[in-house]
Amino acid sequence: MEMIPLILLILGVSGLYADSHSMRYYTAGVSAPGSGLPVYSEVGYVDDREIENYNSDTRRYLPKTEWMKILEPEYWEGNTQRNQRLEPVMKYNVQTLMQRFNHTGGIHIVQEMYGCELRDDGSTAGYNQHGYDGRDFLYLDTQSGLYIPAMYEAQITTQRWNSPDMRVGERNKNDLENICLEELKQFIQNGREDLERRVRPEVKVWGRQHPEGVTRLQCLAYGFHPRAVDVKWVRNGEDHIPSDEASPILPHPDGTYQTRVSVEVPTREGDTYSCHVEHSSLEEALSVIWDPNAGSQDKTYIVIGVVVALAIVIAAVGVVVWRRRSGKRSGAGGAATNDYVPAPNKEENPSTSSDS
Repeated sequence: MEMIPLILLILGVSGLYADSHSMRYYTAGVSAPGSGLPVYSEVGYVDDREIENYNSDTRRYLPKTEWMKILEPEYWEGNTQRNQRLEPVMKYNVQTLMQRFNHTGGIHIVQEMYGCELRDDGSTAGYNQHGYDGRDFLYLDTQSGLYIPAMYEAQITTQRWNSPDMRVGERNKNDLENICLEELKQFIQNGREDLERRVRPEVKVWGRQHPEGVTRLQCLAYGFHPRAVDVKWVRNGEDHIPSDEASPILPHPDGTYQTRVSVEVPTREGDTYSCHVEHSSLEEALSVIWDPNAGSQDKTYIVIGVVVALAIVIAAVGVVVWRRRSGKRSGAGGAATNDYVPAPNKEENPSTSSDS
């Protein structure tokens, strides 16, 4: 199994499929205050929607959507206690990797991603990846149930985790294929109306002519849900123009998304250019023609949301965010192991069942 690029992890692999669903948990431990991030945090998402979180400032596991609030109080209390136990484990892991990399000071971050997907074609997938200071550290090969080192410094850890005494990968593989998917299905059921709503995209186009005889065209599609979308520029109604710049599909605070696609074309009369947008909320593709007489000034659109803000902060400090799952995982071991510790995840109990 190859490691998934960071941008897909942050913005959601599930977006590749219109009615696919994913659940993922990001955990981070920071070596010292001052980075703008809590010393310890865990954030859970379903389909790029934040559903729950915990950090070392609040020290409480809290729901972030109305449909998560229907879970029993035992669920929140149990996961609060779990994260309180994990704080020192993550602190130990940060110190362990700092020693392994001969780092004696500064801000360093250890992160883990654990998650699973249920795709619209019936297939499933699971992920468990670890990173240190913006670099891949190790990851779980979900086919073999073995952890694979992504760098030399991770070899001692993967050897221990794969040993007959620990078999961390085998247990996590089983959890990804069973517990994680079952919990994801429960969350989908609880939040289906929110997760599977259809919102049509709005589209704006504009361009700027340059002295070099070229025109740069921009197409912004925004306010759409679900995340999967296809945006492209077309010349004279039929010729697709490959984009030379496309932004990631970014989330809005209201749960919708936006993306922008740019192309550079020759400045000449007679050609027409239009932006075509295909989305599951549309019965047929939406086409918006660029009018060169409508103005050419650049426009700036700012998106502020939890996921975007997190991604910007993480990029600023050179950190890789890994997905983390919900489901049962084996025990943490202890600091006496003198190695990076596989911290336990959410227990199968407390139950994810609702009061209703």
